[in-house]
Amino acid sequence: MSRTFGKCFDPSGNRYGIPTYPWRFAPDGLATRRQLRARGLRPGGQPIAAQVMRGNRRAGGVRVAYLYRLDRAKPVRPMTRGKSVALAKAMTARRTCPACQTDAGYVIPTSLGMCVTCAYPEEQRAA
Repeated sequence: MSRTFGKCFDPSGNRYGIPTYPWRFAPDGLATRRQLRARGLRPGGQPIAAQVMRGNRRAGGVRVAYLYRLDRAKPVRPMTRGKSVALAKAMTARRTCPACQTDAGYVIPTSLGMCVTCAYPEEQRAA
């Protein structure tokens, strides 16, 4: 058994407080939030059941993903008309340039604060 595998394998939860498994070695019946969402489920207020862990050489530490029980997961709430309208308005606001008040066709970069055409007018004239 490798050192990394041994460090991440704690099914009893003595070392980390909750059961811990190496990446891709979690038992059946547990899933991450993304895996739940792909199945049309959500955690639904249940506590974290376990975690998967793997070493991360670039960050010098470990990466952790929390796992939830599939049998206690609830279905995703359906999209309501009001929620759909609110999301559409929010996306329209993110796409509207504050300088020229036009829909840029993409989400305005927060680093620029305006559409690319307004941020770099000299380059737009040259093209």
